[in-house]
Amino acid sequence: MSENRMEIEAIISGKVRGVNYHNFVKKKADGLWIFGEVENLPDFKVRVIAQGNEARLEKLIEHLWKGPFGSKVSNVEVSWRELVTKFDGFKIKF
Repeated sequence: MSENRMEIEAIISGKVRGVNYHNFVKKKADGLWIFGEVENLPDFKVRVIAQGNEARLEKLIEHLWKGPFGSKVSNVEVSWRELVTKFDGFKIKF
């Protein structure tokens, strides 16, 4: 059984640094069987590249808006696109 894998790039802004946001995203992605990565951007935003089926990606986007305790997400800018790189897990990129 094969799932049609899609990809999103999400740019998250707000209070998302220093609040364990990366670990939160990895835990949610792992639980949804989503592959990709999360990393800091120079402008204090966080970028998520995620691959999976549409329903699971939609669920991840809901989690990106919530964030962990102590975060305050002000915006999640999502772009849907064709797969750029094939990931085989979800990692925190430093």
